[in-house]
Amino acid sequence: MQAVSALLGIAFSSTSAATVDDTNRDTTNELAPIEISALPFGGDADYTPASFSLLDDEYLLTNSRATLGDTLDGLPGVHSDAFGAGASRPVIRGQRSPRVSVLSDGASLFDASAISPDHAVTVTPMLARKIEVLRGPATLRYGGGAIGGVVNVLDEKIPTRMPDGMADGFASVRGDTAADERAGAFGVTLPAAGRFAIRVEGARRDADDYEVNGFTVPTIDGTFAESDTGTLGASWIGDKGYIGIAYSDRADKYGLPGHSHEFEDCTADGDSLVCGGAGHDHDHDHGGESPYVDLDSRRVDLRAEYRPSTAGIERVRVRSSHGDYRHDEVEHGVAGTTFRHEGYETRVEVEHAPLAGWRGIVGAQYSDSQFNTQGTEAFMPKTDTETVAVFAIERYRLSERWHMEVGARHERRDLNPVKDPINRPSSDMSADSASVGLVWEVRPDYNLALSLSRSQRLPNAQEMYARGVHLATNTYECGLVAAELTCGDPADDRSVEPETSHNIGLNLRRVRGDLTFDAGVFYNRIDDYIYARSLDRIEAFRLIKYTQDDAEFVGGELELTYRWNDRLTTTLFGDTVRGRLSDGNDDLPRMPADRLGVRVNTFRGPFDAEAEFYHVRDQRKIADFETTTPGHEMLNATIGYRVDAGQRYRLFVRGRNLLGEEVWNHTSFLADAVPAPGRNLITGVEIEF
Repeated sequence: MQAVSALLGIAFSSTSAATVDDTNRDTTNELAPIEISALPFGGDADYTPASFSLLDDEYLLTNSRATLGDTLDGLPGVHSDAFGAGASRPVIRGQRSPRVSVLSDGASLFDASAISPDHAVTVTPMLARKIEVLRGPATLRYGGGAIGGVVNVLDEKIPTRMPDGMADGFASVRGDTAADERAGAFGVTLPAAGRFAIRVEGARRDADDYEVNGFTVPTIDGTFAESDTGTLGASWIGDKGYIGIAYSDRADKYGLPGHSHEFEDCTADGDSLVCGGAGHDHDHDHGGESPYVDLDSRRVDLRAEYRPSTAGIERVRVRSSHGDYRHDEVEHGVAGTTFRHEGYETRVEVEHAPLAGWRGIVGAQYSDSQFNTQGTEAFMPKTDTETVAVFAIERYRLSERWHMEVGARHERRDLNPVKDPINRPSSDMSADSASVGLVWEVRPDYNLALSLSRSQRLPNAQEMYARGVHLATNTYECGLVAAELTCGDPADDRSVEPETSHNIGLNLRRVRGDLTFDAGVFYNRIDDYIYARSLDRIEAFRLIKYTQDDAEFVGGELELTYRWNDRLTTTLFGDTVRGRLSDGNDDLPRMPADRLGVRVNTFRGPFDAEAEFYHVRDQRKIADFETTTPGHEMLNATIGYRVDAGQRYRLFVRGRNLLGEEVWNHTSFLADAVPAPGRNLITGVEIEF
């Protein structure tokens, strides 16, 4: 894998682990420009982008895992809130969904992952060719509410170029020992008549309940996961652009560990729980099968790009998608709750040529979706959400050593409950966001980057209207609207305001030489922060009321690499974040624990190897209903082999958690109930043609 010292050549911790032969290895210790799809100027060699991370297909082959959150876990400032083996979402600088947006090549997913941690993010890491993690002004292309950042998953389901020969593609298989996983994926692009190209992709994963070292039981019940994905795409590709469309179908079945019906009959009376008969064990017999999610997602994507000859316009991009998502939560063979999410979205962007020294994009976005729940956990009314937004991102080079990037976005959102029996009110709110980034090239190999932003996020339907039992989080949820329509003390009722984040970040980087580093700190104050305030509690079951108070997040990240020679590098890395309410300094729940580690990479001919060790501290900064999570040490190691012989073959063996530690993830809702997988050996092979 490519030396981590190269990571900082494009300004922030861009994690790109490409394997290269010694005879072709770049010894200048400087990265060539990398095109970043989610940034407006990604192909400009003169551009130092805002803070971001990049995972390419080389890295994803050996490090990707079944879910998106677990795949990204370990990047500077990025953690996972895993819920068993079937669902996990990324946590960035202490923020999670809905403050972290996950996109498929810039398009919304229309799944249910923002509603609950036990709902899967409907992207398939094995089919991803790159994953971008963005912060800074560029996030305003996708929404001011992405206070934590944007995760953009890039695939090739819509061809953007003609195949080099008869076909371009890949096929890969992998497996592991902890869950007896069997997984495979393929993708092939074929030329059709004239300028048309066709893309076919598929992936399948089948994993049993996983093992945890040291436990008296051999596996953790309810951690099995199955997934099937298929895609058919086609494009017309011309000299000045392309237009293409793809249809995707995904089906999942995965267990819900720690699932309990002990308090499913609870209700709220003002600010108190009423749980007749609750607090005892209902002794549910699952008949040999745990409760599970049965998921089906269908979507259609249209992507187009045009590079006109018109003076002043360099590129026009269009992204449009329609999603139809459904999942049932099944127990005893019966669907207890059904979640539906259907909607469409279109975004149009125009990249203009330099104008008075400014170069950038302007765009507009429209989306309309409907979310509905039915059954035991129907804690939200059927709600229609309509969003209209306009945005601009501009860059200006102030001098040879200074450049600036600015972004702005105006967004309007309408929330409308549909046929709500208790007549919860509709909501019509606007948000305005702005951001600026400054980079000072102190010397050719050093730069200092400052980012400032004021971003607003509008509450979603769950935060506004929730009223009912939510078993995954072991809560009875009540929304922001008046207590008489949800729960709580009417004396606490107040008008609902947009969240307003004031964020400042400072990074010092060395981007060339044997020693490279990126050391950054950030402070984020969020006015009217929406959080789940506990009103009452019976055992572990809580009555929560979505409430707005001021909060602040402070933290830092470090990645420092020394390149000893062309074949050996060592990297020191770590991150820390603390989130708390501004009044009273109460800690916010599920904050990531501090992490510090070291990584060694070596290369010789077609072989590469990596050893990684890090320590995660005990998490003792906890909210009032949480328990302390013990720390752990993690040892991972990888050996890879690559050969180019017409086709490119890549093989790897990776060991995870080689010390056999019991790992408790504080960012998870199952932090004190379900541990992470134990010692695991993963093997895989991929061929590209």
